[in-house]
Amino acid sequence: MPQRAGFHINGQTIAAGTSRTVDLPVSSLSDHTPVTMSAHVIHGKVDGPTVFVSAGIHGDEVIGIEIVRRLLKSTGLRRLKGTLLVVPIVNSFGFINKSRYLPDRRDLNRSFPGSDTGSLAGRLAHLFLTEIVARADIGIDLHSAAIHRTNYPQVRVSAGDPRMRELADAFGAPIIMQSPIREGSLRWAAKELGTDVVLYEGGEGLRFDEVSARAGLAGILRVLRSLDMITARGVAAPKSPPQFCSSSKWLRAPMGGLFRSLRADGNLVRKDDVLGLVSDPFGENDTPVAAPFEGIIVGRAVMPVVNEGDAVFHLARIDSYKKANDLMDDHSAQLADDPMFDEDEII
Repeated sequence: MPQRAGFHINGQTIAAGTSRTVDLPVSSLSDHTPVTMSAHVIHGKVDGPTVFVSAGIHGDEVIGIEIVRRLLKSTGLRRLKGTLLVVPIVNSFGFINKSRYLPDRRDLNRSFPGSDTGSLAGRLAHLFLTEIVARADIGIDLHSAAIHRTNYPQVRVSAGDPRMRELADAFGAPIIMQSPIREGSLRWAAKELGTDVVLYEGGEGLRFDEVSARAGLAGILRVLRSLDMITARGVAAPKSPPQFCSSSKWLRAPMGGLFRSLRADGNLVRKDDVLGLVSDPFGENDTPVAAPFEGIIVGRAVMPVVNEGDAVFHLARIDSYKKANDLMDDHSAQLADDPMFDEDEII
């Protein structure tokens, strides 16, 4: 059998059956410290798809970086077919500053496709798109909520895209959310190139969340298995299919004050259930936040201080309370049963 050709990136060649971390030069800090975007390339001996996994497009979304760390330690990648491109931190500037944004306050996920002569955000977007995304058949992009909010593990897909729904089902997160693709986002730019991107959301900015980490890692391995890039050994199939939600709504604080959540993310609620209360500091008024329809809390605020109009609950609509309850119970039990750490991490 002829040897598979090497993978070329940034003037380097990764031979088949090997892996290497490649530093892609981005820019430099104001004190002339160089900044790079590091990509770990695993180039299998056998032909197969090319998939990228990215995290840290928003610099404060550290849960995706933890998922990538666990992924790279997975024994299932040892006999990988095809090529896996893993970028743990796309936005190094934001990560260093513990900020969602770049130093110029631009959102990288609204700056695609970018330009090699544009703003800092545009140059970084262009580099990531041309060096990583354009080389891949499929991508998995990892996100969390912003600081002071949290998201229950979910995958987001656009309407009328059966291929993306198939990948989302393979990922097996508890919830699939239907959401439009925003112009300027990575998903939008990748779609223009013909690369499908699975968008995973879970956890809170600048925080680790064990359930979200487990769901993200399991989902990536399931997608790789569905593409025949890894074997089924050690990859647990979801006990139940994901709960599909075709629409959602942000519920907002009816007044400013102190917010107390009475329900957690992932909870099922019925119409008119009280989800939380907003109170004035003197305790004279308690204003409830009620569910306008049956649904699942897929995101919520964790900051107790709110202004009138602040988003406090993200409620996704469901068709059947009983069916959703059964599905969510199965997913919760499976995530709870997964080991918290790999055996070789326990000292």
